[in-house]
Amino acid sequence: MALRLVQVNFKARDDSALGRFWAEALDWGVSSEGPGVTNVEPRGFVMPNPVAVCIDVVSVPDPETVEYRAHIELATTSAAHQAELVARLGELGATSAEAAKGDVPWTVMADPEGNMFCVLEPRAIYQDTGPIAAVVVDCADPRAMARFWNQAMDWTLHEVTDDHARLRSATGVGPYLEFLRAPDVEAVRTRVHLDVRPYPGDDQAAEGARLRALGATDADIGQGDVPWMVLTDIEGNEFCVLAPG
Repeated sequence: MALRLVQVNFKARDDSALGRFWAEALDWGVSSEGPGVTNVEPRGFVMPNPVAVCIDVVSVPDPETVEYRAHIELATTSAAHQAELVARLGELGATSAEAAKGDVPWTVMADPEGNMFCVLEPRAIYQDTGPIAAVVVDCADPRAMARFWNQAMDWTLHEVTDDHARLRSATGVGPYLEFLRAPDVEAVRTRVHLDVRPYPGDDQAAEGARLRALGATDADIGQGDVPWMVLTDIEGNEFCVLAPG
C-alpha cells in the first residue's frame, strides 16, 4: 500500500476567481466538481498522473484565520523568463511580497487572496518539473517530516539535512515536495494543505490506519460525512486522504 500526492488544496473566499488566477499563471485549464470548488490542472490531464500536482480551490467562510506553512514555488528557465513571469503574474493580480524574505534571488509574491508563493531563479534541478517546481512546507524538523512522508507515500527521498528535505515521485517526473526548517512553527490550521490518494484497489481505511501508526492523527475541521479522510501529520499539518483511484 502507498499514497500519491495528487493536489494542493487552497481555501479561498472566491474559488472561481482564485482558480482562474492560478490557471492563467500556470497556463492550465479549469473545471469544477461542484459548487464552491474549482479544479486547476493541465489541459487534457487525467488524474492521477505524477507529471503534475494539481490545484484544488475550495470556498470557505473565513479563509483569513490561517498561518502560511505551505506554499508553491514556480520554475523558470532563465533570468529573462523569471522577469517575464513576474511581470505577467502582476498583470493577473499578484502583488510583491519581497519584504517578507529580504535580499534573495527568487521573487516572493502573493496571489489575489494573499497566499504567498515564489518565482524561482533558474535552477537546473527544476528544469523538468513543469511550471510548479516544488510544494514547500515549513516545519520544525525536516528529517522527521521527510521520514513520515517518505513512509506515507511511494515517492523517493532525494535529499535530507537538518534544514531541508526533498522528495519526488518515484517515476522521476513532476514537482518536488520539500520540507524547510523554519523558526517558531506552530501547529495551526492553514489555508493550504496536501491531498493524497491511494492506488486503485487499495483500501482507504487501511491507509488511514497505516498513517496513524506512522504518527498521523485524525482531524475534525467540520467536514461532516465526506468521502475523504482528514488527518494531520506529525507536526500538525492537515492533509486529506482521498478515495482510491
